[in-house]
Amino acid sequence: MKGFGKFREVIQDETQLNELFGEPSRLVQNKTIHHIDEHCRDYIAKAPFLVLSTANAEGNCDASPRGDAPGFVHVLDDRHLVIPERPGNKRMDSLRNILANPHVGLIFIIPTLQETLRINGQACIVRDQEILEKMAVNGKVPTVGIGVQVEECYVHCAKAFMRSGLWQPEKWPEKETVPNMAKVLAAHVNLPDVTVKDVSTGLQDSYTNRLY
Repeated sequence: MKGFGKFREVIQDETQLNELFGEPSRLVQNKTIHHIDEHCRDYIAKAPFLVLSTANAEGNCDASPRGDAPGFVHVLDDRHLVIPERPGNKRMDSLRNILANPHVGLIFIIPTLQETLRINGQACIVRDQEILEKMAVNGKVPTVGIGVQVEECYVHCAKAFMRSGLWQPEKWPEKETVPNMAKVLAAHVNLPDVTVKDVSTGLQDSYTNRLY
């Protein structure tokens, strides 16, 4: 079997996958719907966080976290929703990818709820002021939004959250053991005139003064 880098045994086709794992149950085969029904709408209204997956024209992928107050994603109708684009670092990876390849995947997450809502569809960058003004925070209207035309909606089971213990505080790491992200970022930037303190100060200023 052809290798892949350090990996010597790699699955090559769906037949091999099915031989290993078998076929999905009838429930799993039938759980996907193709519109935002009242249950999906309710989940989206209560979700303060999602992960947006995109890819460029060459298929290089990116996953970007998006978060705000519950209901920050605006549902227009049963086929369309809009995610506000809040201020960031101006790399705009997701937006650039959408311009090249409109296919996107979303995972909506509600704290303490272990099942997630997955939505797939096609995206565009919208500037409709009537829509964007509805997503203003502290009087600040987002410059653009990510419009998604929904193609698939389905519930993802709780196993990943159960295995990880993500919502179980007794399984959370001690604060002093988690990575110092200012230190990590300074190392990655690797510029002689940028210190850990500089990065830490910049991050705190951004978090305090430029959330919106």
